[in-house]
Amino acid sequence: MGALRSAIASKINDGKLTIVENFDVAEAKTKVYRAALNKLDAKKTALLVESSQNLNEKLYLGSRNLQGVELVLSSEVHPYDLLKYENAIFSKVAFETLTETLKKSVSKRQHAKNGAEKEAA
Repeated sequence: MGALRSAIASKINDGKLTIVENFDVAEAKTKVYRAALNKLDAKKTALLVESSQNLNEKLYLGSRNLQGVELVLSSEVHPYDLLKYENAIFSKVAFETLTETLKKSVSKRQHAKNGAEKEAA
């Protein structure tokens, strides 16, 4: 989880992480998604991250043929993916879900550390 945190921090520091309200569009057309990505200044490569609850057919169909674009679920985001693509675009729900997962891993690690310290004392 530390590598994932570092990759996210790197994207934020580079100004290459964008959070959008959602990925909803009127039509499941590649052209529509390409135009939306261009508006977000994601003209080269982009990683689209959506939560499994909000993943819809329009997003899948509209983004699958875009060269240099990959769609992943927030539960499947890998640090390599974040570093491989120039831009990372998260839906608001996907970013919140990933943030909660990262917080839980920190609290579990902290809890284990505190327990080990108590046993040593």
